[in-house]
Amino acid sequence: MPPRRPASESVVPMINVVFLLLIFFMMSATIMPAPPFDVSLPETDAQIAVAGEMDIYVSASGEVSFQGALNDAAWAVLAAQPAVNTVTLRADADLSAQKLARVVSRLARIGHTQIEIAIRVP
Repeated sequence: MPPRRPASESVVPMINVVFLLLIFFMMSATIMPAPPFDVSLPETDAQIAVAGEMDIYVSASGEVSFQGALNDAAWAVLAAQPAVNTVTLRADADLSAQKLARVVSRLARIGHTQIEIAIRVP
């Protein structure tokens, strides 16, 4: 009688585990869109975490972006949003104080009064 061949192992359980891990990582990952323009955040040594519910990008020239809309369109989208607890400004470090004050003032006029400015720790 010829020798018996060993039974092959099923790879189905391993495939199931791989797919479950893939689904887990896809569900638990935070996928963020790329910033609309390059923003170099101001540096500080402080370890402060920002926890805003909406991210607003402001370029060095004062352009405003929110959810893919730019300038006046961004302001229209922001005005349509309900006031949330905290808004995070991701403003360029080269943005002048006057332009930043105008952005903050306009945010306050449309009802967004809790504002954080994102920073970068070197």
